[in-house]
Amino acid sequence: MEHHDYIFTGSGLSALMTVYEMLLSGNFENKSILLIDEHTKKTNDRTWCFWDEHNLFDEIVSKKWDQAVFANENFNRVLELSPYQYKKINGLGFYELVFKKISEHNNIHFLNHKVVDFADFGTHCEVKIDQGTFTCNKIFNSIYRPSVVNAQTKFPLIQQHFIGWFIKSKEAVFTPNCATFMDFSIEQKGNTRFMYILPTSEHEALLEYTLFSKDLLHKEAYESEIQNYIKNLGITEYEIIEKEQGNIPMTCYPFWNHNTKNIINIGSAGGWTKASTGYTFKNTTKKSKALVQFLRSESNFTKFHKKDKFWLYDLLLLDILHSKNELGSKIFSALFEKGNTTLIFKFLDEETSFLEDLQIMSKCPKLLFIKALAHRFL
Repeated sequence: MEHHDYIFTGSGLSALMTVYEMLLSGNFENKSILLIDEHTKKTNDRTWCFWDEHNLFDEIVSKKWDQAVFANENFNRVLELSPYQYKKINGLGFYELVFKKISEHNNIHFLNHKVVDFADFGTHCEVKIDQGTFTCNKIFNSIYRPSVVNAQTKFPLIQQHFIGWFIKSKEAVFTPNCATFMDFSIEQKGNTRFMYILPTSEHEALLEYTLFSKDLLHKEAYESEIQNYIKNLGITEYEIIEKEQGNIPMTCYPFWNHNTKNIINIGSAGGWTKASTGYTFKNTTKKSKALVQFLRSESNFTKFHKKDKFWLYDLLLLDILHSKNELGSKIFSALFEKGNTTLIFKFLDEETSFLEDLQIMSKCPKLLFIKALAHRFL
């Protein structure tokens, strides 16, 4: 059986970002690394957005916004994002960047196959595909298994699900430099529902009908809401350029408890998605850097993850949305109506001090979170 030092089961964002950080570190030139994925990563299958105050992956950022709108049925606030910018990266641009870097190194290989199974045998690990088995010292697994979360009830799962249309309109209704984070002015129907808009010109934008809820909708339900929203913008004629859809798991389930000495779960499979927002890219850059640094001095993957205060904050929000999903608009509106935008972003990036956390919490409906805390731990 062919042996490698490291095998990545799956080659999505978390796997490629970790390999990329390995290459940048220069500490893994003598390690044999194999990525296995049933998808070739040669199509623009997704986009990632994040706020950033530096130059994170600026060479592949396809669009930046300096302002953003938050709205509900009662108010509309334009957020000045400085010193941050809101940025978008196309999946294909990221794949091409990383695979170009990989091609410069003879110790890293990609195999276009589906992973059937993998296991830690203590002295070594095995990864099975339909045509054979590989052995390795360590496995980085990014294959998300919903059944793991669905088999328990202690940690709720909220799904961030959406369908988006990238349209070109006859009327010039969009503001190119201003994204829309959340527009809760649409009918909530007992859920947390909002429109998310990324304009690229006065005539072009991606509009996504998004929900934070337990259950998915039929495709027609998303698309009829997008059509209504487009009509309310005053658009009479438009062309649909592209469509996209997605479902991001939002949960505080402790995936890291499934790590072994030689297998670590990464990405959504490892709880790397920010549980309260579904944002993935920025979290993954941080986690991958930390993991590569960890590998320089540690070999036992069960030691990698540590809970922190932000895990608890996210857990309380998800507990509320799970039991009273219709309160999402109220909670996010309280935060954004008068909150300091820079501090909110810093908080969502998990970089605030406890005193700064208290400033954020003072804007939220306190009784809701106190009750959620009591229900969780008393």
